[in-house]
Amino acid sequence: MAGKRRLIDFVLPALGPVLAAAYAGVNHVAIEAAVKAQIAGPEWAGGRLAADGMTGLGRDAWRLVLATAVIVGVLGVVYTVIGVLLRRGGRGRTPLLVLSGVLIVPYALAVLVALVNPARALAGLYDTPDFAGGLPGWQSATVLVLVAAGLAQAAGVAMAAAEGRRAASART
Repeated sequence: MAGKRRLIDFVLPALGPVLAAAYAGVNHVAIEAAVKAQIAGPEWAGGRLAADGMTGLGRDAWRLVLATAVIVGVLGVVYTVIGVLLRRGGRGRTPLLVLSGVLIVPYALAVLVALVNPARALAGLYDTPDFAGGLPGWQSATVLVLVAAGLAQAAGVAMAAAEGRRAASART
């Protein structure tokens, strides 16, 4: 049982960067589908495509999604390191816990951006119903991937803090 517990202690914090990459990947698929619908739509009429086959709207939506995923991914790596350091149970636990509390603010802001759904919001801003209509129905639920990442990391950091507390009390 203890071996499984230790594995979970390491896996949960590491899920943050993995799930951030998954969020980016599924959104890239959704944005590509929306770009295809935009190009096939009647309003396109000979517009220009970038070298990667994206429209201006598709590229802008992808950049916002990618920026959100990168922010969550980097914060996920930081939370993973905090989780590893908290398990050790020595001095410096309080600043690590404070840092983890402070870092939740940019994490929550990134999730808020994902909740606003940049691809759909930009489609409305650019007034391109073909792009918005081409977004798969499941795309708006991808924010839940980031929420799951945050919850997994929060549980992992809490478990690491408890393990570190037990290790610190065993030494004294």
